Amino acid sequence: MRLYQNNWLKSPPIAISLLLTLAALSGCAVFTIGGTVSGLTGSGLVLQNNGEDDLTVSADGSFSFPTELFDTTTYQVEVSTQPSNPSQICTISNGSGTLAGVAVSNIEINCVLEPVVVTVSAKQAKVLSFSWNDVGADHYKLLKNPDGVSGYNQIGENISTTSVDEAISVHLQDWVNASYMVQSCDASGTCADSAVITATTAMLNAIGYFKASNTGASDYFGASVALSADGNTLAVGAYGEDSTATGINGDQSDNTAESSGAVYLFSRTDSNWSQQAYIKASNTNTADFFGHRLTLSADGNTLAVGAYGEDSSARGINGDQSDNTAESSGAVYLFSRTDSNWSQQAYIKASNTDTADFFGHRLTLSTDGNTLVVGAYGEDSSARGINGDQSDNTAASSGAVYLFSRFDSSWSQQAYIKASNTDKVDHFGQSVALSADGNTLAVGAPGEDSAAKGINGNQNNNIPGGSGATYLFKRFDSSWNQQAYIKASNTDESNWFGYSVALSADGNALAVGAIGEDSAATGINGDQIDNTASSAGAAYLFSRTGSNWSQQAYIKASNTDGGDWFGISVALTTDGNSLAVVAIYEDSSVTGINDHQSNNTASSAGAAYLFSRFDGNWSQQAYIKASNTDVYDGFGYSVALSADGTTLAVGATWEDSAATGINGDQSNDSVRGSGAVYLY
Repeated sequence: MRLYQNNWLKSPPIAISLLLTLAALSGCAVFTIGGTVSGLTGSGLVLQNNGEDDLTVSADGSFSFPTELFDTTTYQVEVSTQPSNPSQICTISNGSGTLAGVAVSNIEINCVLEPVVVTVSAKQAKVLSFSWNDVGADHYKLLKNPDGVSGYNQIGENISTTSVDEAISVHLQDWVNASYMVQSCDASGTCADSAVITATTAMLNAIGYFKASNTGASDYFGASVALSADGNTLAVGAYGEDSTATGINGDQSDNTAESSGAVYLFSRTDSNWSQQAYIKASNTNTADFFGHRLTLSADGNTLAVGAYGEDSSARGINGDQSDNTAESSGAVYLFSRTDSNWSQQAYIKASNTDTADFFGHRLTLSTDGNTLVVGAYGEDSSARGINGDQSDNTAASSGAVYLFSRFDSSWSQQAYIKASNTDKVDHFGQSVALSADGNTLAVGAPGEDSAAKGINGNQNNNIPGGSGATYLFKRFDSSWNQQAYIKASNTDESNWFGYSVALSADGNALAVGAIGEDSAATGINGDQIDNTASSAGAAYLFSRTGSNWSQQAYIKASNTDGGDWFGISVALTTDGNSLAVVAIYEDSSVTGINDHQSNNTASSAGAAYLFSRFDGNWSQQAYIKASNTDVYDGFGYSVALSADGTTLAVGATWEDSAATGINGDQSNDSVRGSGAVYLY
């Protein structure tokens, strides 16, 4: 600050001023002009008396110096913001008045930092990147108002740079109402707010877009997806992939084994995703469909891959892989990861291998990876219950499930499981799910025919064909027993109840999909008897108390339409409080999260729906589409959730782009049916 005589005014850069009118006095007198300065950073403020007698503002912001009056009556107090901080904005208040032999000591100079200008983008999957101009602040803060009503709260720690990333769950972000601001703060903690910004324009780029490293036509990458519990390992199956490679990271370019199939492993480190491995069977062969289904242990270190078209007649563990005399008998391959290196651990066949059993069409692992369940919906025996006669093939495609256990690194079959009402074409084993400890098993049989409704009804009435059923089994010690026979609350012909199943970690919450269900209801617990939307699909939520099961909710899409197949795949979080349901034939052409659902101009584009439970009540939380929605993409052929629900993976097995790797060009649709996976 400088005190200038009016007829000797100077104008330093970036200055503000205050005029003091002084009364004319005879003779000379000494007066004191003083005040305080606040909010100023840098080297300090210099005070001058007519360009002389420099004084510095003290640490507490106060200043005072004598002024000898001349014959003039007007003086000007001037503040320059340089060199302290060129980005500060300073104002003067008080101090204007007449000096008539009294001290003037209430001049206030307030300097605050200039607000920053913020830009937001999404440079990688599930991450928003914020950047702003440097205003010389001591530190910055990123604040978020998540829903427009909760108010702003700081995200993370104070920031010393001019950029920061925020990891987000794309499907859980309230893109319409969420807003951000950045504060620039001085050392005293005084902060200036930036303008409010939104991130909607970055939404589509925040959706992770994954392709194979060797994208090819009709590879069907995304036919199956699995996530580790923390969401940092992603496995993707491409059952139509054609290379003749075997094992880990072989030659991806030789496409002479049509539809042999492959699996791709991706891992995330510090929000950055990369492909970790390209995995093939140890006996790669044409039309094996390796990767049609797969599953991961919670830590992501054990991977099981089904190849339901595999042809060997081997039985049990690590048999002869080269004998292809049992066409489409099916096989499962176990892989393990040490550090970042994958290797095959076991080659698993059924104990009663036979042609067209499709062993490995569905499979699941316990949390620790030590219990493996494999479904073979084409298995033909008429046995019932646990460990019955496997050799009687008089019930074509009745289906079976096989339980395997790992001790140390050795696998063995523990149980052979059939329905309590085995019948032809029931397709028992079309879907399977395990609790975290591996002691509760759910098995879907969408071709089952009884007219029963609810829990433990009459299993022997086979009037409405294809109504479907789900069976619950419980393990005590090493023995398995059926606990419940579960039907829909609106059992009807060709509903295919049990086409998909999922269990919570404790096994007390069960989700069941019924792709052929016909009601036109929308939302939660609507009218189940209005069958005017053929094969719209539905999902059913059941809960267990003790050993008793009951239906908790009947769930439909928010935009129910005929032929959508809502429920083709379902996924639950560990606590059972979040449910993802996909509808592979949904037709809207919108992109991203929670856009308009009524536009049916993209036939069979597909959609995903997220539901949450609060205080026992279920509601839809998000309507989820691809970032490049297109006709016949089949978005929703597969779905997976991380344990806490903050990461969602959705496969679109018929997507057509020629991109490879992560976040490539989504717009080039020149490779039909190459497939993609989207991460939210």
